Amino acid sequence: MKRLIECVPNFSEGRDAAKVDAIVAAMSGVAGVYVLDREMDADHNRSVITLAGEPDAVAEAVLLGTGKATELIDLTKHTGAHPRVGATDVVPFIPIDGVTIEDCVALARRVGNEIWNRYRIPIFFYEAAACRPERVNLENVRRGQFEGLREEMKKNLDRQPDVGEPKVHPTAGVAVVGARKFLIAYNVNLNTSDVGIANKIAKAIRFSSGGLRYVKSMGVELKARNLAQVSINLTDFEQTPMHRVYEMVRREAERHGAIPVGSEIVGLVPKKALEMAADFFLQLEDFSPAQVLENRLADALSGAPMTAKDGKLAGLARPFLDAVAAPNATPGGGSASAFAAALAASLGQMVAGLSRKKKSQAAYVDQLSAALDEMRKAADDLAQAIDRDAQSYDAVMGAFKLPQSNADETAQREAAVQKATKGAAEVPLQVAERTVALFERLGQLEGIVAASMHSDLHVARLMADAGARGALANVEINLDGLKDAAYVASMRAKAAALRQRLGDAPRATSA
Repeated sequence: MKRLIECVPNFSEGRDAAKVDAIVAAMSGVAGVYVLDREMDADHNRSVITLAGEPDAVAEAVLLGTGKATELIDLTKHTGAHPRVGATDVVPFIPIDGVTIEDCVALARRVGNEIWNRYRIPIFFYEAAACRPERVNLENVRRGQFEGLREEMKKNLDRQPDVGEPKVHPTAGVAVVGARKFLIAYNVNLNTSDVGIANKIAKAIRFSSGGLRYVKSMGVELKARNLAQVSINLTDFEQTPMHRVYEMVRREAERHGAIPVGSEIVGLVPKKALEMAADFFLQLEDFSPAQVLENRLADALSGAPMTAKDGKLAGLARPFLDAVAAPNATPGGGSASAFAAALAASLGQMVAGLSRKKKSQAAYVDQLSAALDEMRKAADDLAQAIDRDAQSYDAVMGAFKLPQSNADETAQREAAVQKATKGAAEVPLQVAERTVALFERLGQLEGIVAASMHSDLHVARLMADAGARGALANVEINLDGLKDAAYVASMRAKAAALRQRLGDAPRATSA
């Protein structure tokens, strides 16, 4: 499975497009990173860039963007409506697909340390990555802004960074790095320039002042538009949706003789959030996301049925099962063996991932995190081997179809068959080697995973055993057709050593 994260770095520059272009160019030059959106706001003097991609690629992009921002942004000359403590002010990592919030915490910690190592910018960790309870909330970290933090770091031990020296970078300040769920930056503009009214509304709706759960807000003056704005962060839009926030802002504004004249989303927004708002304001009866064309089309293309929730998993598995069941030579036993092994690794991911969340396993978090990463890599490799095995056997069949109308063609055909057959033996041997190592690694986890995960771990080992033995059987069947005696002997010795490492796999017991 491809791993996908989002990162939304905020930079303290919203007026000079050339500087923002340079920062974006530094980040977009990393292979595997996609710049999905960029927002600049002159009043806030801030830009928000939305990146997505594989975790390691996104991490490097952020590091390069931070370096470029350090070159171009001088906080001693910076003014704007939005609070800030750094040139690269905030760097949140958000899990999207195949990645957990714990993975993003680990990534945030790694990136924070690397920012300090490369650029000597002190680091504060926030949200899920916070090292101190009071730093979970970003506003606590950013209190006093760059100028206030610069003075407090000299004398207040509670304002010391999590990484780096207790003094701000002279022009780039500090960076606040973290991990969080998807956040919607949502602003409501009022028909008044009185920022005092916006502040009163913000106080009424934000959770810390007794307002709506999962809402952070503040009043902002938009001088360029002569308007006041209620600037809002929704940290869980499913629990507190946009339409509920808008309605409360509207009611509070009326109490002060004002009304909303528009609202805006900064960055990107999940489709579900807009579906929820449409359902509320349009008063749709019996509305379902399945009525949205794009949702129905995406499910149809994925092969997942729309009618029954419990049919999704079967729908995802069905294409591979149908391919195996078809009266064709591939995918066959080799691919099925690789699939079984990939399932074992995936179960190992689940076991390690769930175990490290439990308080009872707190002492093993680092070991479980390392195991989780190993299992993920194994699952990726073994999943790719499903196709490699089928392709290797197709190559054998292709060689057998070569012409043999004369002695030269016959010799060429035989050489091609022998070469292709060696390839067809080597692929399952690689699968067996990977899977035996997986089998052994799963066994090592038994003493550190949660007790409730033991049955899943047991199933994972059984699947790994089956995958390895199936792969070895495919090695043997291909060796029978080879004439290179030394090669065959070497391969059989390797297979025998792998069987010895497998030993007798544990047999199923009642759970």
